[in-house]
Amino acid sequence: MLDWLARQQRDCRATDVAQAFGLARSNAHRTLQTLVECGWATQDASTTAYRASLRLFELGALVSQSSDIGALVRPHLAALARTSGETIHLAALDGAEIVYLDKFDSPLPVAAYSRIGGRAPAWCVASGKALLACAEPDVAALRALLGKLVAHTPNTITDFKALAAELQRSRARGVAENREEWRLGVCGLGAVLRDARGVAVAAVGMSVPAIRFARPQARKLTDQLLACAAEASAALGFRSNHAPAVLPATTQRRRPE
Repeated sequence: MLDWLARQQRDCRATDVAQAFGLARSNAHRTLQTLVECGWATQDASTTAYRASLRLFELGALVSQSSDIGALVRPHLAALARTSGETIHLAALDGAEIVYLDKFDSPLPVAAYSRIGGRAPAWCVASGKALLACAEPDVAALRALLGKLVAHTPNTITDFKALAAELQRSRARGVAENREEWRLGVCGLGAVLRDARGVAVAAVGMSVPAIRFARPQARKLTDQLLACAAEASAALGFRSNHAPAVLPATTQRRRPE
């Protein structure tokens, strides 16, 4: 009914809605009043006719902003790639995996390999851990989402209790780490990006060859990554005085191929 009302581009009476949907006028009136009470429609006091409210425009604007995340944060990721010299990713969570949405390659002779559109198990890479940590999942939730924790290297976390503890540490620090858990010789850091609602909508990840991931260098890279995440989140409308929202539950469990 709301979709129909918005497409009429004119004020409509309860009788118009009743005829369009084959309803009794009283049923149409009750539904329209519900839309008004929820803020999705307005009623003209003088004519008693209804029209869709501007809340639909507000919702559409949020969807539009969400779809343009890559363009909004790209300059900040590019700056991080220049200052760090490492490979930088923009990633989103899709079930049990992360998907690489954008990438800036390292110019250094030894660099981590990945590709835009590629996937990785969320529990094995830093950006995936950062996104998983936002929902504060317990062991049962992790088991339901991820299924079996397949070992991809000897360093992969394959115990759900250990993974839950790791995610808790990542959430407390604001940054997640991968120490050769997805590919031997490749480490990583990840931090979430939040939008104007405080929702974690993506993550910025940094892939670093293990030979360049000694503790002093890791601390320096962590500081650079967190600064980038803060700037990119600000570009998405997030303000630090907002209480971070919990990441919505992922919709579909996907097993990495």
